[in-house]
Amino acid sequence: MIRASNPTPVGYFRQRIGFLFCLMLSTALAFSIQAQTLTSPDKNLSLQFTLQEGGVPTYQLTYKNKPVIRTSRLGLESADVPHFMEGFTLANTEQTTVDEQWEPIWGEQKSIRNHYNELLVTLRQEAQQGRQIRIRFRLFNDGLGFRYEFPRQEQLHYFIVKEEHTEFNLAGDHKIFWIPGDYDTNEYAYQTSQLSQIPGLMEKATHEVHAQHPIKGVPAVQTPSMMKSADGLYINIHEAALINYPAMQLEVDAKNFNMKSHLVPDAVGNKGYLQTNAQTPWRTIVVSDKATDILASRLILNLNEPTAYEDVSWIKPVKYMGVWWEFFVAGKSTWAYSTETNVTLEDDFSQFTPSGRHGATVENVKKYLDFAAEHGFDAVLVEGWNVGWEDWFGKWKENVFDFVTPYPDFDVQELKTYAESKGVKIMMHHETSGSATNYERRLHPAFQFMKDNGYTSVKTGYVGKIIPRGEHHDGQWMVNHYIHVARTAAEYGIMINSHEAVRPTGLHRTFPNWLAQESARGTEFESMGGLAPDHTTILPFTRLMGGPMDYTPGIFQLDLSHYGTGSNQRVNTTLVKQLAYYVTMYSPLQMAADMPENYSRFMDAFQFIKEVAIDWDDTWVLEAEPGDYVTIARKAKGKNEWYVGGITDENARQAQIPFNYLPAGKTYVATIYADGKDASWQKNEQSYTIRQVLVTSKSRLKQQLAAGGGVAISIREASREEMKKLRKL
Repeated sequence: MIRASNPTPVGYFRQRIGFLFCLMLSTALAFSIQAQTLTSPDKNLSLQFTLQEGGVPTYQLTYKNKPVIRTSRLGLESADVPHFMEGFTLANTEQTTVDEQWEPIWGEQKSIRNHYNELLVTLRQEAQQGRQIRIRFRLFNDGLGFRYEFPRQEQLHYFIVKEEHTEFNLAGDHKIFWIPGDYDTNEYAYQTSQLSQIPGLMEKATHEVHAQHPIKGVPAVQTPSMMKSADGLYINIHEAALINYPAMQLEVDAKNFNMKSHLVPDAVGNKGYLQTNAQTPWRTIVVSDKATDILASRLILNLNEPTAYEDVSWIKPVKYMGVWWEFFVAGKSTWAYSTETNVTLEDDFSQFTPSGRHGATVENVKKYLDFAAEHGFDAVLVEGWNVGWEDWFGKWKENVFDFVTPYPDFDVQELKTYAESKGVKIMMHHETSGSATNYERRLHPAFQFMKDNGYTSVKTGYVGKIIPRGEHHDGQWMVNHYIHVARTAAEYGIMINSHEAVRPTGLHRTFPNWLAQESARGTEFESMGGLAPDHTTILPFTRLMGGPMDYTPGIFQLDLSHYGTGSNQRVNTTLVKQLAYYVTMYSPLQMAADMPENYSRFMDAFQFIKEVAIDWDDTWVLEAEPGDYVTIARKAKGKNEWYVGGITDENARQAQIPFNYLPAGKTYVATIYADGKDASWQKNEQSYTIRQVLVTSKSRLKQQLAAGGGVAISIREASREEMKKLRKL
């Protein structure tokens, strides 16, 4: 008879350990199914996606084993269907790699590499009839892009976005370069502080800007948001491919160093309206331990779709002048023809008494056309040419401009004929006064008028509160409006330069006729309180991350008291720094913003503006530190010409400029435009020197930059005669 025996203590513990091991193994396997890891092609960046308890999607990002983004939640809240924030299970994952080259129509480089590893995560909400969303991550060597996707499905057709809850849980109290969150304007001066200091500085930072709408109730900043960690990481947060969605602001939890998305609302408080198949813009995090890598990043461009335009031959970069700066500083010109008030488009403007100060006259425009033709410029911008400027500013008025009716002293046909005889285009100006409804109604007649009269480019403006009333400059409705204008303009072969529009997100790849935007505090503010000397050392790391800016550089008369208007205002740069902007402030649309008579006094310095290219084969960021200095070299497209621009903040410094990007084995002439020894942004700002030296790919230049100053260099291959002459010197 065999009797069952009681388990021994040893046997019991063996069974128990076996059970615990199986439990731990199953738990680990379950976790491994929920957690997905993705590395960049060079292995420096690592992304981990995880479903936390309750089915909450999260991600984290490291760079060379340093934390960039700690565990952060993902998700969206809806106003009319159950939210997309928890209760998820992992339905599927896919990983792919892409490595390709593509050529932009215009830009900072002739060819761009698009190299990334991708993780596509499909999530399922069982409690919502198995409804699915996808999160697509793309990890490049220079950063991360990710977006939410809502595939077409029976369980989900239409929905309203109440808020997006994407978190950026930062690893410390980083230094940050920021402007206040606002639904309507980007035209704030930049602040530099620690993250923890933002709430205490918000009131000071939120100075009055026309048609502003600061975010209330919570500290918030705009993107692109540039940061530097205590351990030397440079981190830039922005977005790419902003289409059919509101712009993203960032709420700041200053105590916990956390940022969270905050979308711009519409007139009734909703954030967005989507119909499947749909996706959000990409959320972007560019990161490196070198500041120069941030400026060299093409991640945002790579996340935008190629253009669908079949013919792009008509899209050309433009160097232009304009009847513009004289409105701000000279005190002699105005946009308006008369001093009448309460005008309407039905009024007979020929019956109004002219003020005698109207800038857009036939005679004045011809002066600019003559100067532009003599010095090889492509176009002349003319503002204030059309009726309606008398009493619109600050009024929530809808039918202000019709975009086709000129003032009595602006003869469209005469100026068309004259411009054609000079080989110069006139650039159209469409100030909408923020009335997008009026502009859309008149868009086709306005563009047809341009086409009939030889205009191929237009500067659009959105000064004022938006109509439809209650909408914001950066909301979904207006985001779609700007794209609609660009698409419609393309039908007429017209290029767009938009001012007061939502800040760019790389859409110039998709809509290459949308050449440039303002969307930040530009040169005009030098006449309205001035810009800090560090402003343009910050902009390349912030505003310009999304795309080109029409900064309107080239001011030579820097002390504005020169005009005898009683103003003691000055432009807070040296003259040479204005030259350097043509290289450091990238745009395919570059304006020589000063008046012809001021350039005539400094023709040797003006030579750099005449020569400098506006389209490039390649770009090298030589040295950079946000808020301090930037030095960039570029090669002109299709030419053996190189240009260098270097700028500094309020501190004088010595720029270190290598020439190793030049082809080896050849000698080149470098024409160096430098600050005078006595120059600074506060005095002797027009003091400069010009010298020529021979350089090769092995040369290195140490160049002193004045406080608030810069350096500009043009480089071309030297002739034998030049080599002999300069070697003697």
